[in-house]
Amino acid sequence: MKNMFGAIEAGGTKFVCAVSDENFTIKERVSIPTTTPEETMTEVFSFFDQYELTAIGIGSFGPIDVNKESDTYGYITSTPKTAWKFYDFLGSVKNRYSVPIGWTTDVNAAALGEIKLGAAKGLKSCVYLTVGTGIGGGAVINGELLEGYGHPEMGHIPVRLHPNETYKGTCPYHGDCLEGIAAGPAIEGRFGKKGHLLADQEEVWEMEAYYLAQALMNYTLILSPERIVLGGGVMKQKQLYPLVRQKFAELINDYVQVPDLEQYIVAPGLEDNAGILGSLLLAADAE
Repeated sequence: MKNMFGAIEAGGTKFVCAVSDENFTIKERVSIPTTTPEETMTEVFSFFDQYELTAIGIGSFGPIDVNKESDTYGYITSTPKTAWKFYDFLGSVKNRYSVPIGWTTDVNAAALGEIKLGAAKGLKSCVYLTVGTGIGGGAVINGELLEGYGHPEMGHIPVRLHPNETYKGTCPYHGDCLEGIAAGPAIEGRFGKKGHLLADQEEVWEMEAYYLAQALMNYTLILSPERIVLGGGVMKQKQLYPLVRQKFAELINDYVQVPDLEQYIVAPGLEDNAGILGSLLLAADAE
């Protein structure tokens, strides 16, 4: 197939690769296990070699280097996935394909997908937060992806511990930061079971909402997004949304005016496709 956009949503567990037409209708997609760069990228290239691509978008797990002035621009940097530490991801794709390539984090790509095609469509700003094996966030502000000398690391902000908290946290860098205390492994570590097996345990989700609401208050006060989209495996527990809104309202305490909370804190409009569609949009922007 000719004149296709290519996209890579590079996650810590799997790479999703897709090609689409100019309307972002996905024509083919594959899922490839994230093992080593040599193994995974061989399969990635094998998939894309079948197509005549006009541009590629990459949304990658991080941390990554997004600073174009940096010597390691395009690299995955200090990831706990040791095989991928300081891997020149962008460079390897550029060496294979002589087309424009967009490059950002997987969560920034998801934020782009949601604001262009999903739950924040028509707005100028949004935050996308994924709550799963880890916690990561991306943002589009005034129509632009939020990046500076680096990219947002919204999962590693400190939070106040719940009055009943006894868990030490899982983050190898910060212990009880947001990711360390509220991602899926923290729920399992604290209560001894995976979250989906605790669906009817009210105290589990009250505590989870307490932490997530703190984070959303901080993002609101600092970035003033028009909408916050919460995705990821933990958010499959739909009872979390009203609890997070309730805790958020208590914490913000009418200090700033935000829209109707049912319209402000929402589920993804693209479900699990935000990252791959956002990466296709990155490709179009790079073209």
